[in-house]
Amino acid sequence: MARLVMKFGGTSVADLDRIRNVARHVQREINAGHQVAVVVSAMSGTTNELVGWCREASAFHDAREYDAVVAAGEQVTAGLLAIILQNLEIDARSWLGWQIPILTDGAHGVARITGIDGARLIERLEINQVAVIAGFQGIGPDNRISTLGRGGSDTSAVAIAAAINADRCDIYTDVDGVYTTDPRMVPGARRMARVAFEEMLEMASLGAKVLQVRSVELAMVHNVPMVVRSSFDDPEAIDSSPGATPPGTLICDEEAFMEQQLVTGIAYSKDEAKITLRRVADRPGVAAAIFLPLSQGNVNVDMIVQNISEDGKTTDITFTVPQGDFARARKVIDDQRESGEISCELVSGSEDVVKVSVIGIGMRSHAGVAAQAFNALAEKGINIQLITTSEIKISILIDAAYTELAVRSLHSLYGLDKKQD
Repeated sequence: MARLVMKFGGTSVADLDRIRNVARHVQREINAGHQVAVVVSAMSGTTNELVGWCREASAFHDAREYDAVVAAGEQVTAGLLAIILQNLEIDARSWLGWQIPILTDGAHGVARITGIDGARLIERLEINQVAVIAGFQGIGPDNRISTLGRGGSDTSAVAIAAAINADRCDIYTDVDGVYTTDPRMVPGARRMARVAFEEMLEMASLGAKVLQVRSVELAMVHNVPMVVRSSFDDPEAIDSSPGATPPGTLICDEEAFMEQQLVTGIAYSKDEAKITLRRVADRPGVAAAIFLPLSQGNVNVDMIVQNISEDGKTTDITFTVPQGDFARARKVIDDQRESGEISCELVSGSEDVVKVSVIGIGMRSHAGVAAQAFNALAEKGINIQLITTSEIKISILIDAAYTELAVRSLHSLYGLDKKQD
């Protein structure tokens, strides 16, 4: 017998028929003898509708009231699933975030979980009652409902799994696992059986939409194994007996891997914009004069490259920001130039760029991985504009027109389109 957390996203609970299908997945695990807590998102499209109503009511609405409105979507789903489970003669009870309680900080709309007391949930699980929990929400220090930001239900599920000492957290979604790259772009992309936490964290932060970044961080900190699997698989066709391997992709600590594959996957992000400052007067504090105001303006800077001139008097600085922050970032730089904080001859920018990343924990112990990538792209006539690296990642910035060619070339280069034994 295992203790499981099962999380179902918006597409998995989009209507009553799909909620009934979710109930069959839960019933399968109960019949196998497992203790089950279920975390649900709002029905597909509901949160967008609730957010739209808040904005229509007032462009400058109170964040506390915003949370009271948008948290309602998950409450509806939790209640409906509990009712359907009860009709299947399964003992089930719905829980809202404040009833557990899931404690958060006071940043309404983007709250972070500060603690969960899992004692009451454990009591109910041990008498074989299914806990159906509204994801995405908790209770803040002001004793009001708080929400965790978009994708927060994944984070709720992992946090609850850690609080109740769950054996596994299953994330049910509309895909059947994590792939070596986007299968819509590369038909040869493969579903991976296992991915290390660090690799998944890189992939999630670099554009893979399967999991929310905060949920992977939390799982890694608390060592909660996760399985990404499809809610559209036939519930009756799956073996959930103790010891059976669940379908999908297991995300776990790298120590569970017998041997590390050199490269695990290729990710890409189209949400990139590039800004370059030419011939900046080089002096102590010049980088701070550029990046501190950007930070204060809530502009997230990613890749940074700085080149010093031969005489050491000027420098060129290039960096990337999310496309949505491009105009704001340009204004911050222009304001710094006008105030005299930055002295440079030219500022240029481009939104027609893409970041492509090679990810794999096997890169730690192998040399030449980057050189192979650069050579492969050169052979395809793809110019590299920026490069950043870490122990398990190489990221390059290229012209957006070459995205598909670059992803396919790198995917083939590292043998990711070949079947694995």
